[in-house]
Amino acid sequence: MAHTDDIREHMEVIGADGVHVGTVDRVEGDRIKLTKEDSGAKIEGAEGAHAGHHHTIPLGLVAAVDGEQVRLSATAANAITFEEEAD
Repeated sequence: MAHTDDIREHMEVIGADGVHVGTVDRVEGDRIKLTKEDSGAKIEGAEGAHAGHHHTIPLGLVAAVDGEQVRLSATAANAITFEEEAD
């Protein structure tokens, strides 16, 4: 597992396929909270259906923290299936 302590606000979250999943708002417990503006990103098949809400993804999906990017072990399309609405 990656060093999740290195995850900071405004980092880009990308799937294993290099597709943008969201932008980090903050880490809460065992989940990454994505910014509202970027939650429900337009990933093929998702079409931003839940835009305007905070979404979270589990830290367990983090494969690496590299520069200003959080890289996931799942593709973007698969990662969004793990998203939960935070509010």
